Amino acid sequence: MTQHVETTRSGHVLEVKLNKPKVNAIDHAMSRELGAAFAILRDDADLRVGILTAEGDRIFSAGWDLKSLNDGETKLDNWWEDGDYGDGGFAGLTENWTLNKPVIAALNGLVIGGGFELAMSCDLLIAAEHVEFGLPEMPLGMVPDAGAIQRLPRRLPYNIAMEMFLLGRRMTAEEAARYGLINKVVPYADLMSAAREWADQLAEAAPLALQTVKEVLRSIECVPLQNAFDTMRTGNLPTYRAMLKSEDAEEGVRAFVEKRAPVFKGQ
Repeated sequence: MTQHVETTRSGHVLEVKLNKPKVNAIDHAMSRELGAAFAILRDDADLRVGILTAEGDRIFSAGWDLKSLNDGETKLDNWWEDGDYGDGGFAGLTENWTLNKPVIAALNGLVIGGGFELAMSCDLLIAAEHVEFGLPEMPLGMVPDAGAIQRLPRRLPYNIAMEMFLLGRRMTAEEAARYGLINKVVPYADLMSAAREWADQLAEAAPLALQTVKEVLRSIECVPLQNAFDTMRTGNLPTYRAMLKSEDAEEGVRAFVEKRAPVFKGQ
């Protein structure tokens, strides 16, 4: 456990919880804590899946700690070069290009600004019914450039994304689910059980195959279809190459033929 980020291991799953009252605002130190937590997930071969959530039911995260900006502790100009945000960029995930293990976001409350950018960095998103999403940067004279500008127009219709950028309007969990921005909406009481059910299911999969999906998708995003095939055939995809030659792949086929559950070892 660190100062504002709590980690809990359960089998092959690592749960990461934000706990910095009142709004889980992320400064340099908390960003480094998150980066360290996700580095554990990445580097520990026994861990296969992560869950990211926050304490309570009011707010997931308000994002960047604006008090540190106002106090002069953080600079806006070239902010990514100002101080040490830790492994994976802001909040440990927004520019984490080495974490191939899936992370499930269990969104417990308001998902605002940089908190929204952190949530979009996850692979599966489950939200409690009362959750809303918003980007309040425009009235502050800023833009959400730690992932929202880059990711949101790829996940929502352009005009809807522009409403959120320019008008700052909030989106409910139900609307986000209709657009496919999040995967599932559940009652708050069922949030963690739903996330853990998915995590346990993922943890039963062959680890190299599970990690290959993220590695490949990251490498072929926004490239022409033929180039995507070429990347898979000849690109630098070490996890994919290892999966093709893995004992787990042989075990999966053998178990299917023998009509039994496979026993995967991650090798």
